[in-house]
Amino acid sequence: MLGGLTALGPLTTDLYLPGLPSIADDLAAEPAAVQLTLTFSMLGVAAGQLLFGPFSDRFGRRPPLLVGLLLYTVSSVVCVLAPNLSVLIAARFVQGAAGSAGLVIGRAVARDRFQGVALLRFLASIALISGLAPILAPIIGAQLMRFTSWRGTFGVLTALGLLLTLAAFGALRETLPAQARHGGGVGSTLRTMGRLLRNLPFLGLALTSSLAFGALFGYISGSSTVLQHVYQVSPQTYSLLFGLNSVALVVMTQVNGRLLAPRFTPRALMLGGLAAAVVAGVALVLLTTVWDFGLVGFCPPLFVMMGSLGVVLPNTAAQALGLVEPQVAGTASALLGTGNFLAGAVVAPLSSLGGRPSAVLLALGVLACGVLATAAYLGLCRPGRTAANPVTAGR
Repeated sequence: MLGGLTALGPLTTDLYLPGLPSIADDLAAEPAAVQLTLTFSMLGVAAGQLLFGPFSDRFGRRPPLLVGLLLYTVSSVVCVLAPNLSVLIAARFVQGAAGSAGLVIGRAVARDRFQGVALLRFLASIALISGLAPILAPIIGAQLMRFTSWRGTFGVLTALGLLLTLAAFGALRETLPAQARHGGGVGSTLRTMGRLLRNLPFLGLALTSSLAFGALFGYISGSSTVLQHVYQVSPQTYSLLFGLNSVALVVMTQVNGRLLAPRFTPRALMLGGLAAAVVAGVALVLLTTVWDFGLVGFCPPLFVMMGSLGVVLPNTAAQALGLVEPQVAGTASALLGTGNFLAGAVVAPLSSLGGRPSAVLLALGVLACGVLATAAYLGLCRPGRTAANPVTAGR
């Protein structure tokens, strides 16, 4: 159930992408303007987490989640019926914000139920489902476009939202009992956020997660144009390479949660994952500047980088949520998720600075994110800084 909820965000982002040219034609809009439907959806995901996360700490996990899913379903209907691009962009923002409820509350539910290695294993199980979403969504969307229009893809998202609403209503139990919730308002939430951001280990893990996510978004946004325009691969070859790299991320997430976590300390896993990301970034830069081996030199470091993120991302989430009490897990999850998407939004366009896609710029972006993530972890998450006093709700 939680895997399906966390997969809703990637499906919302990627399922309709094959229909972008059709949207431009049908709504008489410029392709650059149609891209705003993606931008505003991502902004909605970032903003919505800051809303639904704290709400789930105050009112429990079920009510905000059900409200978010209902709002998602309604906004998807508006996308189907949108008469012009302005309405579609506005509906996509609401759809992204509402869809973020499953993402942020899913992590909070995991923290309610588990700690330590058990939490990491549970997050790995969720990631197995949600990690397949960005791999399959463009493929499914392309097949849908053979039988329906872009409005039909939003019809599929409407049906998915309704199905998840019914499933959550019937199957998802409340995991934050009333006595564990905090009763404060906006002021209390802001004080809690302030305490979280002043907690150096949490801040270090949040920055590490955001920068690692920036490397991931830099790759996702830049790989299509770089591979197809710089290295002249076909769309089919690009899909194959993208799928292989995505498999590396999903597989390493499972290996991390099920095989590595019981045998190694969280710090050892983080240092190993970050080291692999930095090495991959250095290799990528060298193989696009000093030694240009073309596609043969470009792809293997990206594969290693994606695998390293399968270790870094779930460990940062598990460790950061382990630093807080359950009554603020929603707020902590919101800060983590918002930071991730904001970093992704900043890094995503860097590979096309100057108006032309560049393998070198993509490589430098990946390396910079890896180095900065390592610096944040080493500087703020030192072994002596323990979670002796977990962060609780502000009063």
